[in-house]
Amino acid sequence: MKYLEKIQQSAAYIQEKLGKIQAGAVGIITGTGLGGLTDAMADVRSLSYGDIPGFPVSTVQSHAGRMILGTLEGAPVLALSGRFHLYEGFDAREAAYGVRVLGEMGVRTLIVTNAAGALNPSFEVGAPMVIEDHINLTGTTPLRGRNEDAWGDRFPDMRAVYDPGLRALAVRKALELGVRLERGVYMQVMGPNMETPAETRMYRAMGADAIGMSTCMEAIAAHHMGIRVLGVSCLTNKNLPDCMAEASLKDVIATAEASAGIMTALLRAILKEIARAADEARR
Repeated sequence: MKYLEKIQQSAAYIQEKLGKIQAGAVGIITGTGLGGLTDAMADVRSLSYGDIPGFPVSTVQSHAGRMILGTLEGAPVLALSGRFHLYEGFDAREAAYGVRVLGEMGVRTLIVTNAAGALNPSFEVGAPMVIEDHINLTGTTPLRGRNEDAWGDRFPDMRAVYDPGLRALAVRKALELGVRLERGVYMQVMGPNMETPAETRMYRAMGADAIGMSTCMEAIAAHHMGIRVLGVSCLTNKNLPDCMAEASLKDVIATAEASAGIMTALLRAILKEIARAADEARR
């Protein structure tokens, strides 16, 4: 079965089981340790990834692997609780599979969260970082291979992958909440190994402020489909090459979970504003 047909089959099954999504629904992808965001959703209906035809299944223990439909702060939300990483053995198109399904179902705004290591020494561990741009250092892209013209151009412009309006909204809501919000460039590497001190120096010299093992594949695919993207990283550790501290997955998850309250408050405020703007537009 062709990739497009698999995406359409998955989307049709989700709509059959969960119902069609409301106009203006916001897609959310929860990263490592941040799955608790979906606990705040109301009117929840969900499906396991394993039950959806053609859908990949995450092998990462900290990812729930569920598609969740509901509302949050008045906004209709379709959430991917868990994602697919290149280091698990998925290729780039599989890593972006969930985003393609969301787009096929009508999602036109996507919030992507992740856990990331801070490369910028001035950044604060535990703080969220709004992604202003990214560096894809994986050597691959979900656009490799045949282009589906119905989704987007073969050679999409990449000047503003992360929507300026949504970034400004995140900054404004962080100020209102009194939340320290970093702003910077996110880099995706293949993983799953952590970076060496020499690699850390190189990545920082290349212009990256934070580093992780996800998000770029999803953001590229979403941008290709004309979906507005907001990326927010939870900075779980600081990578200082001259005094590198051990960063185990256990510690990363613990920091992400400890910071989940701040991330959730910020994202809820953003969703509330998106819902309010949508209501005004319908009047």
